[in-house]
Amino acid sequence: MNEVTIRVPASTSNLGPGYDCLGVALQIYNHVTVTRATEPQTDAMAAAAADRFFATAGLAAFPFSWKIAGDVPRSRGMGSSVTVRLGLLHGLNELAARPLSADRLFALCAELEGHPDNAAPAAFGGFTVAGGAELARFAVAPELRFVLLIPDFEVSTPAARRVLPAELDRLAAVQSCANACRITAAFAAQNYALLRGAFTDHLHQPYREKELIPFLSKVIAAGEQAGALGGFLSGSGSTICCVVEEKAEGGGRKAEEIGRAMLAASANAGARFVIAQADNTGVTVLA
Repeated sequence: MNEVTIRVPASTSNLGPGYDCLGVALQIYNHVTVTRATEPQTDAMAAAAADRFFATAGLAAFPFSWKIAGDVPRSRGMGSSVTVRLGLLHGLNELAARPLSADRLFALCAELEGHPDNAAPAAFGGFTVAGGAELARFAVAPELRFVLLIPDFEVSTPAARRVLPAELDRLAAVQSCANACRITAAFAAQNYALLRGAFTDHLHQPYREKELIPFLSKVIAAGEQAGALGGFLSGSGSTICCVVEEKAEGGGRKAEEIGRAMLAASANAGARFVIAQADNTGVTVLA
């Protein structure tokens, strides 16, 4: 095999209080094509992924080129870097006759990312709870819709981490932990009504709102008033996500109304909204 294309889903992570551990894969995709080549491309992210792959597989490195296409916006808190890293790792694995398992490739991606919250759902689909290389996964029902308000500006993960405090109030941390547990129970039981009021977070969102996304609370409140179960900052932002349970006969009307309300509340001229369902498959080899 000389060329392979890997489809990797976007993901929304943290879900408010599930900082660095909760995530959901979305039916929004990037496609990474990896090709054996005579001269390698020079790209720091690709080189780091390739070095980690070949070292772990115990193989001599071979030169390759790669390209990416798709709909996952860059630096918007939707796992764009994971689509690159996971796509490259799976692409190289296919070209090398699959020396590594899907679990090992996920672990490598999580190590390269520094946290597993996006890598886990992108790798395996559905809703995931990940700590290190260990994870639990649950399928997400198609009735749950994710309404994503995507602003016209980027937020880098390092910048979003720099605004976080060194210490947290204990009672606030306890409430965040309780909410993260309720979110996990809701997804495990597919009892999404439990999500109402569970996205309140004291670990990272208040600090990121103050410094980076000043309209976060307004957008979430507008989404809830329009019928959303709740909302949260997607990853480190700038995307804001609201969730709604909508039956097929609803035709997506409620989700559309929520998206329009979020867009108006943002007052961000270049913003747009996208409605997505969860992806329950994860990374896929296409060719």
